[in-house]
Amino acid sequence: MEFKYEFYIGAAPEKVWDAFVSPEGTRQTFFGCIIESTFEVGSSLKYVGPGTEGDETVHIYGTILAYEPSKILSFLEHPGPSYRSNHAELESRITFTLEEVGATTKLTLVNDHFTEDHPSIPTTDSQWWMILSNLKTFVETGKGLDYGW
Repeated sequence: MEFKYEFYIGAAPEKVWDAFVSPEGTRQTFFGCIIESTFEVGSSLKYVGPGTEGDETVHIYGTILAYEPSKILSFLEHPGPSYRSNHAELESRITFTLEEVGATTKLTLVNDHFTEDHPSIPTTDSQWWMILSNLKTFVETGKGLDYGW
């Protein structure tokens, strides 16, 4: 199973990058979460934010596979412990790639290498559309989308 998305965003790669790795950006684009990581290949990564376990809920966690600022972020991910009791057994790979195209940035997201029968597969597509639409809107306007939550 592979989910692939390509978005063209009216901003430089550095601005798009900042929106999905900086605490200020991820709070706006990933529903209040920040990334906790040193961003070194092989290091851990956690998306932490408001959720079922309070403000420090771990939504996903994993291991950095590739990191090159304003170009690529790739990691293996597991759902947070509050989502699935067998979270450590469930895995997929997420890869964000940025490419400058004229005065825009082409953002390509590939989410693949899912564990067989991964329970998140049925909702993954709709979640990525929401997140990526929010990211594009935030980078271009400075405001995130209001989903009414």
